[in-house]
Amino acid sequence: MQLLAATGGPYDPGADVVVQEELAEDRRREEAVQQHRQEQQRIADRADELAALAGAGRLDAAVASRAGDEAARALLDDRDYRVTAIDTWLAHALATRSGHYADPDTRAAAASRLPAPVRARAALLAVLIRTGAPVDGDLEFVGRLAQADPGATTALAAWLDNAAAVKGGTA
Repeated sequence: MQLLAATGGPYDPGADVVVQEELAEDRRREEAVQQHRQEQQRIADRADELAALAGAGRLDAAVASRAGDEAARALLDDRDYRVTAIDTWLAHALATRSGHYADPDTRAAAASRLPAPVRARAALLAVLIRTGAPVDGDLEFVGRLAQADPGATTALAAWLDNAAAVKGGTA
């Protein structure tokens, strides 16, 4: 009892700065884990939504792209879901700059998050749009070219864009 009196009384962890800092760090870490779980669940929900729309044949330009769609596509690919319809939809959204791809920074960031065939398909669709070619329907050959050789498809898009610019055909 004499020892407690000499130190100012019983130990109070609520007054211990080190203990309080450790508890605060534990709370921050748990919040980060919870946020990560929520983000993963949001991505999984969006992946399920895109798969359902694609399966029903309703994944088209009326469905706006949004942040996280690239991660949802990657999740579906990891699940071995056939992502062909989703790739078509993403490439079209990227080419037409619709949904969250209206933002130039988002389009640039997509280059690191989307597979090369999707980016190549988008590049070719974009140049076809700029040259006035009708791209309302699914141009299967664009997807097949992009899948077979993304580099050649991207080069073709650049060549067409340059040729149209030389003729004064791009806006």
